[in-house]
Amino acid sequence: MGEVITDFATTIEAWLFQDNMSLTMLFIGIVLLAYLLEDLAIVTAATLAVEKAMPTSLALTAIFVGIITGDFGLYFIGKTAQKVRLFRYRLFRHSLARMMKRRLHKQVFFTLFIVRFIPGLRTVGFTLSGFLDVPKTKFFFTVVTATGLWTILVFGSFFQLGTAQWFQDNQISWLLIPLGFCLILLLNKLVIKVFFKGCRDAHDSTR
Repeated sequence: MGEVITDFATTIEAWLFQDNMSLTMLFIGIVLLAYLLEDLAIVTAATLAVEKAMPTSLALTAIFVGIITGDFGLYFIGKTAQKVRLFRYRLFRHSLARMMKRRLHKQVFFTLFIVRFIPGLRTVGFTLSGFLDVPKTKFFFTVVTATGLWTILVFGSFFQLGTAQWFQDNQISWLLIPLGFCLILLLNKLVIKVFFKGCRDAHDSTR
């Protein structure tokens, strides 16, 4: 399943860089890419903005719309899982789901804020939020805050890098996507390490 998603995302990414794409199609493409691989979508949008294929404000808006609507889609899948046994089974067959359930009961805001930056936990955490009836206003506030910070940090960093004089002179803005994706993976690994260390410390303190 993961390979299928990656292949589909790669196809959309290549499609976005075709010549004569309208702004509407670029917007839709980034939203769809955000549903599949959010971090790749952010870097791709930043690259399109650097190459002046679309306005920076429109690229940011597309990213934000894609991520937020995707998050709420997961939330409502969790709501549906309350009534559909198959969804409940698929959700709780993951060992991470039980750990996330305990953390959501104790620290909703902090847990949702952190898992925003961890791809492996994002889907489970946001789906469980719907299943456990986390208030929509709290969920919305948390994901908007975390998404805004992450998007501005990643998008802004690579937009500034791509518009730097050295990049412009050497015409190598195409390197932004592989470089950006690698850096995001490293950042995600750092967040995961800190998150799970906190989980172990919390567990040890209760023993």
